[in-house]
Amino acid sequence: MESAHAFLATLAIVLGVAAITTIVFQRLRQPVVLGYIIAGLLVGPHVPLPIHADPQTVHTLSELGVILLMFAIGLELNVDKLVRVAPTAGVIAVLQVALMMAAGFAVGRAFDWTVQESIYAGGAIAISSTTIIAKVFDEMKVEARLREIVYGVLIIEDILAILLLATMSTISSGKGLDAMTLATTTGKLLAFLVGMVVIGLLVVPRLMRWVVRLDRPETTLVASVGICFGLASACAAFHYSVALGAFVAGVLISESGEGHTVEHLLIPVRDMFAAIFFVSVGMLIDPKLVAENWLAVVVLSVVVIVGKILGVALGGVVSGCGLRTSVRAGMSLSQIGEFSFIIVGLGLQLGATRPFLYPVAVAVSAITTLTTPALVRRSDATALAIERRLPRNVVSFITLYSAWLERVRAAPTSSTTSARVRRQVLLLLLDAGAIVGLLLGGALLHKRAEEALATRFGVGEVVSQAIFVGGAALIGLPFLLGVVRLTRAIGLSVVGLGQTKKKSEPATSGSIAIAVQLGLLTAVGAACIVVVEPFVPAGVGALLLTALVAAAIFAFWRNAKQFDVEVQAGGAVVVAVLRSKLRPHDDDGEEHDEVAERAAVESELADDVAAFLPGLGAPKLFRVEAESSVAGRTLGEIDLRSKTGAAVLALVRDGKAIMLPDTSERLDVGVIVATVGSDEALASAKALLCAAEGAARAT
Repeated sequence: MESAHAFLATLAIVLGVAAITTIVFQRLRQPVVLGYIIAGLLVGPHVPLPIHADPQTVHTLSELGVILLMFAIGLELNVDKLVRVAPTAGVIAVLQVALMMAAGFAVGRAFDWTVQESIYAGGAIAISSTTIIAKVFDEMKVEARLREIVYGVLIIEDILAILLLATMSTISSGKGLDAMTLATTTGKLLAFLVGMVVIGLLVVPRLMRWVVRLDRPETTLVASVGICFGLASACAAFHYSVALGAFVAGVLISESGEGHTVEHLLIPVRDMFAAIFFVSVGMLIDPKLVAENWLAVVVLSVVVIVGKILGVALGGVVSGCGLRTSVRAGMSLSQIGEFSFIIVGLGLQLGATRPFLYPVAVAVSAITTLTTPALVRRSDATALAIERRLPRNVVSFITLYSAWLERVRAAPTSSTTSARVRRQVLLLLLDAGAIVGLLLGGALLHKRAEEALATRFGVGEVVSQAIFVGGAALIGLPFLLGVVRLTRAIGLSVVGLGQTKKKSEPATSGSIAIAVQLGLLTAVGAACIVVVEPFVPAGVGALLLTALVAAAIFAFWRNAKQFDVEVQAGGAVVVAVLRSKLRPHDDDGEEHDEVAERAAVESELADDVAAFLPGLGAPKLFRVEAESSVAGRTLGEIDLRSKTGAAVLALVRDGKAIMLPDTSERLDVGVIVATVGSDEALASAKALLCAAEGAARAT
């Protein structure tokens, strides 16, 4: 009876204090997650207040919160959604996670933390917070296009975080990181995952469809949560993270097509236990440890904010999101949250990290959570300022490149073409995996191999090292060449997807293919470097990653300059047609059919644009009218590319055509805007350019 009373008392204290702090933080317009963490600090053992909650009870309940959080994330994911977001969000997420893990590891080693503590620090700062971003976006009414990109990145990050949790739980046994242990544990994990997913796909979707057809909400909720806890328990029995089992359970139920039904029923239960989870996070905060490690908190906070902005922006540009959207996405994702607590909590539970890392991660999360609303509010102005300061040729290239990829994504593809691209991507992943395996094997076995070479051939240490490195390079060279060849092939395939007719490849197509290749090479290279960073001397991984990113930016920059020369040369034809065929807006009342005139010019321009910018489609022309909502505003102010996906190819003002105008050009009444992009993007551009007081108007 006493234990039951103690349990009720703890639950009452936790939920009561959490309710008060939540109300306060809502009134202050701050994320409620911070209120839960403050509540945990108040009822925890490190603050001298007479309202202590039992840590063991709260920890047990918080495990339920973790399971339900991961279950809800899995419910939001299905194969169709993953395939849809993977081409864009996958590149962004992989590049950003790799950069942040490398940065976190480098910071940890700089503070003389152990290798495993540095790995956990990198994992903690790599994953952004879905909970915090969703709350901020709802409050600020962020537009759908930015939401889609950010949430797509979060989906991929969540998957990567689950893989991190599973991997970290296998390498934190305290036996060290030797090649045999790593290979064995990885093999067991993969076998377990494959078995669980295969059996689950045969049973869970059918079972959930049958349960939902009973039309009993309580039965649906009980059955789905039962499946969730069952798979979580199976993972715990095999000494894997319970979060992995809960996530897989959510994905399997989502594949039944009933994910939204279950998610709607789960929300109240999930929110209550999630609140307890965040309270348990606050209870583990020791203000003394935070004060002792204040410099690490400050450094990691700066690394999170700056690193995520740069990583997401770079990934967004190379995946075709556009400059301003990429910068805004980076500023939106520049925080850490629930996954960070789970990752460092796992390290603490397994004894892989010392107690100081948990409060450090929570403090970094609190700081970056507080800065997120301000960064989101300032993201548009910051992105515009960056766009105005970059060279015009770079901005023009990024704009047309992103519009090109937008059209490629929207274009229908044949089964043969899709199969070819999938095969190329699969081969790329296999070659990258082989390189990672060789790097890991070399890093883990180099000392033994060098000693064996020195003993067998009687050579010195330097010679044996040279022989080993040379041999490893020869073995890895075919895979490296395969990565380069396949990234080039994927780039050319992307260019080909946007072309409706077979023709000789213009120079601009090569520039687009090179940009795609650079993005893929950077993502693959960053992932490979991060995997082997714990096994090489401190600082080497960060140095290699910095060199890789710098080389990619330099190559992208040079490619943009060459692209601009080629476009300006081909654009002379477009300018000539626009200048000669489009008459200035008549002020003397002369009547002529403007719509027919523009249609004729669009038809004439279609072949010209296809000759030097294949894949962008036929340009559409819109005249800015006096009643238009964009009249008198600059291109930078209306942000056509970010809002619609279309790009401005040229402007015609008073009979003079301006090819690839910059953001300072003003849309005066009578100006004709030539836009390119997918059909959907052009329809959105028409609604924006021809809107009068918020209503779409046809030209």
